[in-house]
Amino acid sequence: MKLLLSILFVFGVTATCTFKYADAAETNTVSSTVVTNNTPPTANSPALNIVNSDICKTGVSGAVQTQVLGFSSGITIQDENCEIIKLSRQLYAMGMKVAAVSLLSSDYRVFDSMWASGTFPPSPLTSAIGLDAKTEWENNPELIPDGSMVKARLLKENEPVVIEKKEVKHNDIKKFVFSGIALLLLL
Repeated sequence: MKLLLSILFVFGVTATCTFKYADAAETNTVSSTVVTNNTPPTANSPALNIVNSDICKTGVSGAVQTQVLGFSSGITIQDENCEIIKLSRQLYAMGMKVAAVSLLSSDYRVFDSMWASGTFPPSPLTSAIGLDAKTEWENNPELIPDGSMVKARLLKENEPVVIEKKEVKHNDIKKFVFSGIALLLLL
């Protein structure tokens, strides 16, 4: 009988505690406030439409926005390489082949590739072509476009060679003689 009463007592206490804590867990409340009346600020970049394919320009635009102030801008960038190609194409179409090649060779990459292939760019001084043009370029390397490897090599070859003379100091000779005598004494 005592055993039965003690088992009932343990079950009763456990059930009471469980129901008590379960009631406490059900009564929790959470409250929060969400404000949705502020719209985010925006900055719009202008659209730069460059529709014509015969124009050597590219459009670039951008924008920055803060909470108070916004800024947007756009520009067009000129493509000089595209212009040289178009001008050269027009010169070639009009029958001015040497002028077209000369204009293209104003770019150091074209100049170097022509020189490496043995087809020397026309001379800007006399419009000479072939080996005569090579001789004129070698005599006037400052006319070669900047950035060219040929220009760097020709300027280096034309540079005067400076030979530095090393002066022998008497102190060095005295040290040499003294160390030689010291070695002889040690032997």
